[in-house]
Amino acid sequence: MDKEKLRQIAKRIRINVIKQVSNAQSGHPGGSLDLAEILAVLYFEEMDITVDNAGSIDRDRLVLSKGHASPALYAVLAEKGILDESELLSFRKLHTRLQGHPDMNSMDGIDMSTGSLGQGFSAAVGMSLANKLSGNDHRIYCICGDGECEEGQIWEAAMAAAHYHCDNLCMIIDENGLQIDGTTESVISPAPFDVKMQAFGWHTVSIDGHDFDAIKAALDEARATKLKPTCIIAKTIKGKGVSFMENEAEWHGKAPSGELIARALKDLEEM
Repeated sequence: MDKEKLRQIAKRIRINVIKQVSNAQSGHPGGSLDLAEILAVLYFEEMDITVDNAGSIDRDRLVLSKGHASPALYAVLAEKGILDESELLSFRKLHTRLQGHPDMNSMDGIDMSTGSLGQGFSAAVGMSLANKLSGNDHRIYCICGDGECEEGQIWEAAMAAAHYHCDNLCMIIDENGLQIDGTTESVISPAPFDVKMQAFGWHTVSIDGHDFDAIKAALDEARATKLKPTCIIAKTIKGKGVSFMENEAEWHGKAPSGELIARALKDLEEM
């Protein structure tokens, strides 16, 4: 797929993130918007997920460990045709499938229920081990937030994955530098990720998380790396594409309202 098609997919993901959180007047736009390029490449270049195999484990799987970014996951599943785009407006409504955090029991294509930070990554390590033990040669991908990596559970799981040579596992750290209470540096910095993950026995790649070529090259490198899991450290801009949200921690978990909705959608249409 050429970059222009990927760019259009990423654009629609962002637009649907804003539509979901605005309609619900609840959700996490900042850390959803910054995943658009990564998800576009994963779902349209890297992973073999389709409408037909969405309910199977005999395919590549993604764990969105930073589960509060569910609007981005739902948007890319709509792009794949796994859910109808009209269903996106049911986001965060009672008794619907698209809850504020992913629920693997609600629909095919959601590979792990997440939301309690750190736990999704541990599940991804377990899934990668299960694949190796069962002879399933499909890969496991896991997206974690940089603030999420303040959780000790992340590092226990990282140690286990390296010990068991989980080379079918690719962790992607969304390093936007912000979390709900401010910058990761001011809260309690888990950086530098490259040095720490290497010390835990991982192969690491650092990239611009909005560069399609860099994302694809990093995923290719991860696939080619044997006997070690790979961590891709993706530098991103929280709130990417919406001028008043970019690099602003206040938009971690706040929905735009009134004229700000139109401003956000206009910004994204002009990307």
